[in-house]
Amino acid sequence: MSRKVIAVLGVGPGLGLSMAHRFGREGFVTALVSRNAERHEGYRASLSAAGIESRGYVADVADEGELRGVLARIASDLGEIDTVYFGPGNLESGAGIVPITELDAETVRGPYEATLIPPVNAVAAALPPMLERGDGALFFAGGLSGKYPMPLLGSLAPATAALRMYVLTLAAALEGRGVYAATLTIGGLIERGDIHRFVQEHAARTGEAVPGTLDPDDIADTAWNMYVARDRAEAEFNALTQPV
Repeated sequence: MSRKVIAVLGVGPGLGLSMAHRFGREGFVTALVSRNAERHEGYRASLSAAGIESRGYVADVADEGELRGVLARIASDLGEIDTVYFGPGNLESGAGIVPITELDAETVRGPYEATLIPPVNAVAAALPPMLERGDGALFFAGGLSGKYPMPLLGSLAPATAALRMYVLTLAAALEGRGVYAATLTIGGLIERGDIHRFVQEHAARTGEAVPGTLDPDDIADTAWNMYVARDRAEAEFNALTQPV
């Protein structure tokens, strides 16, 4: 039996690395993809210490050409990609938010294109070989404002909702075809992630409270269980005191 490969697109020190570890523990070879290789050595050392084989790749997954190219390289180097985890982006970090009452076509277009178009391109590139062999999985990280009204997140909310519905609809369309799709709907700061570190540093300077946090290992465990069971298309992780 050939080994399985997971492509972690937009790997970071939080959930992306936890996904690599969790699937790697099950025998997957992990392909780590980010815009630069600056932190790949550390990620790979962490995986190697756990007995997990990995390889690093540099690509901007927001660029369709680079995305298609890196997925092709991974398949050529490591074998057919069984699972894609798409996790880049700021997951409702608050950067550049425009109030929902002030949106126009231009201000909604940027978040929409940044949030939805790259995952759609990833599916367009990765799905055909999965369908051909009748097996595979696609995971996406999304935000809680895609599920509940959260006015504070303004212009991010429509784009996040669009991504969530895209994944849920994709999952429904793939039923009975051997390929699984699911969204990990996240409300809170991912521990060890870049945004978490930034917020902690800000809180240390200002004395402000740090919002609720989530352990990426717990999320990755849930993702693995979803991969095995394939009986739901969404898992919600909510560390916020109120969803709205």
